[in-house]
Amino acid sequence: MTFPWRFSTQGVAIALRVTPRGGSDAIDGIETLADGRTVMKVRVRAIADGGAANRAVTELLAKALHVPKSHVRVLSGTTSRLKQIAVDGDPKQLGVALTALTATKDS
Repeated sequence: MTFPWRFSTQGVAIALRVTPRGGSDAIDGIETLADGRTVMKVRVRAIADGGAANRAVTELLAKALHVPKSHVRVLSGTTSRLKQIAVDGDPKQLGVALTALTATKDS
């Protein structure tokens, strides 16, 4: 299986598919898109207006990965459902945490 994250010296970059107004804030596993790209599926309660959904995504990831909110930022896709998110921290620990978060939820 291909994981939707890449490692760097600063941390990881994660490819996401975000569902705003998803009913709850949750990480729903990993999905392969029709074009072959692998993404991590994320739902947030916030609406996609004024950056609310982006803030909810960064807060959800910070909490799930046990890093400060300031260590999570949107790299690209601020107005798209498909986003690249950077998480600063120890790449090895972040990789282990991401694998654990998505292990039982793969689709």
